[in-house]
Amino acid sequence: MPIEQIDDHEIDYSGVALELGEGWAAQLAVYGPSANPMHQNSLFPAQRVAVETVFGSEAEAAAEARRIGLAMLRPQAEVAPPS
Repeated sequence: MPIEQIDDHEIDYSGVALELGEGWAAQLAVYGPSANPMHQNSLFPAQRVAVETVFGSEAEAAAEARRIGLAMLRPQAEVAPPS
């Protein structure tokens, strides 16, 4: 699961294979800062996003999950592809 730091938040996103080989789903988790450096606060538990969309590849699903995660943290920002 790719992880990306956005200020003091972290987004974990991926493409997850659907059962019976029917395509890929976008999955996202968002974590926020905590007073304990060994722990993160789960702001958005790992779950499927873009639930009505079945993606043709793992990369497409992960890219959509990333886009949604960035939009949650920076609603007005232009979302660039991962580097």
